[in-house]
Amino acid sequence: MTQTVNRQFKLAQRPVGMVKREDFELVGSALPEPGEGEVLIRIRYISLDPAMRGWMNEGKSYIPPVAIGEVMRAGAAGTVVASNNPRFAVGDSVVGVLGVQDYALSNGKGLTKVDPELAPLPVYLGTLGMPGMTAYFGILEVGELKSGDTVVVSGAAGAVGQVVGQIARIKGCSVVGIAGGSDKCAYVVDELGFDAAVDYKSEDVKKALRSHCPKGIDVYFDNVGGEILDAALSQLAMHARVVICGAISQYNNTTAIKGPSNYLSLLVNRASMRGMVVFDYASRYPQAMAEMAGWMRQGQLKTREDIVVGLETFPETLLKLFKGENTGKLVLEVDGD
Repeated sequence: MTQTVNRQFKLAQRPVGMVKREDFELVGSALPEPGEGEVLIRIRYISLDPAMRGWMNEGKSYIPPVAIGEVMRAGAAGTVVASNNPRFAVGDSVVGVLGVQDYALSNGKGLTKVDPELAPLPVYLGTLGMPGMTAYFGILEVGELKSGDTVVVSGAAGAVGQVVGQIARIKGCSVVGIAGGSDKCAYVVDELGFDAAVDYKSEDVKKALRSHCPKGIDVYFDNVGGEILDAALSQLAMHARVVICGAISQYNNTTAIKGPSNYLSLLVNRASMRGMVVFDYASRYPQAMAEMAGWMRQGQLKTREDIVVGLETFPETLLKLFKGENTGKLVLEVDGD
């Protein structure tokens, strides 16, 4: 290790509206030394996820907020460079919640060894990481997917949406994706095998869903909330299941979150709407990862990572999520070497 300074992005203030560089402080600290039972990890790739915006807010949630002055929370993948823990050896590739920084200390809790020969490290932050686990358990468990279902997923070209749609196709369902822009819509249809795509930027979403789903939507997997959720609720089939995974359209609001006005469709169609948090399924991640890795080997499940190089670009790169500028899993490569 020739580097002696650990660059860290710390939360400087609670964001109001869209995240800004001023909400973070980039600091340099001495390289940490692992104590008893600890390992030191050189971070190579950092996962950028919509949930990070919620983690910056004060208030009750499924996980405590990042404290002011604390290293910004993020999933990451890297290499063990020093170890006082018998479970991990120098040179091991690992993933865990390691933060937006060059190096991280860990006592091993929540740290998982991965094989970079089976898949590149960024894939373990996407399809074989938290987004993939979210897609797998969200569509199969919460969505109670059945062969022959008509499935609609918003944010279809994103890290979670692209996997949801492909799993539904593997399970024998018809899949319609909602995405922003002709390029993203072409990607989910031509490359991922969705049956159709709706461009919310240029189409009437409700009218398009009515056309693509003439018998109604059996499972709607929601990543965006707002008006698109309302449009999907208006097209539900009898006994439909709505999975609330995220609401990226609402995360930077400076006013109250806009709730669904078409919620009575749940009553009329005897449908259900249920929220999901992937951490509830942590004990079953190995099962999901094994099955999904098998689909990848068979060519049934494709993965795409949108990689930006440079730790110093973190605030601006994070904004790509909320501007809809990424296709696939957004990953920050720390230094590009």
